[in-house]
Amino acid sequence: MRIDMKKLSVLAMLGAVAFVVMVVGRIPMFTIPGVTLKYDPKDIIITIGGFLFGPLSAFVITIVVAFVEMVAVSLDGPWGLLMNIVASTSFACTASLIYKWKRSLKGAVIGLVASCLLTAPIMLLMNYLVVPLYTGAPRQYVVSIMLPTLLPFNLLKSGINAALTMLLYKPLKAALKAARLMPPEEVGKSGKINWGVIIISALLVASCVLLTLVLDGRL
Repeated sequence: MRIDMKKLSVLAMLGAVAFVVMVVGRIPMFTIPGVTLKYDPKDIIITIGGFLFGPLSAFVITIVVAFVEMVAVSLDGPWGLLMNIVASTSFACTASLIYKWKRSLKGAVIGLVASCLLTAPIMLLMNYLVVPLYTGAPRQYVVSIMLPTLLPFNLLKSGINAALTMLLYKPLKAALKAARLMPPEEVGKSGKINWGVIIISALLVASCVLLTLVLDGRL
């Protein structure tokens, strides 16, 4: 079996970057009794890995980063590991699977929107099933915060990840080509500003923020 060392190198690099941005890029977004929900951007890097090499690669990066996070920085143990794997897999693997089927801007947009729509209900279900097991919180309490807190958090997190993935994917892909870590046929034309991507990304973030404010009762 032939091992693609360049691909392994890129995957290892993306895994390391995903871990670093997770550690340094955490931003508190919602606070509920005993828990602060924090945004971290690791799923952006994982999704870019999936766009480059397919959903299986995104899954591998997810497993590695989630395990290292559990060992190095997380206080939630195996339950936190499970939550991280499900969250990153539902977002990154969904987007990269659709993009693999249709490798175009349209395919990327469809994949990322589908990821946002799929990740939110999956994580609500995971919160309902898993959070009481490792926090001791009653399930009735988890249900009571789903719409006002957990749903806006997951929508906003997914929307930001989707928008930043669209903005960063092509530049990172071009940089890997320049470093000769990607074969030329794997990289499309670059060098021009794609205003369509920028506009779609901005609208996606704005829509998620607006929806979050509405659900949070601020509008």
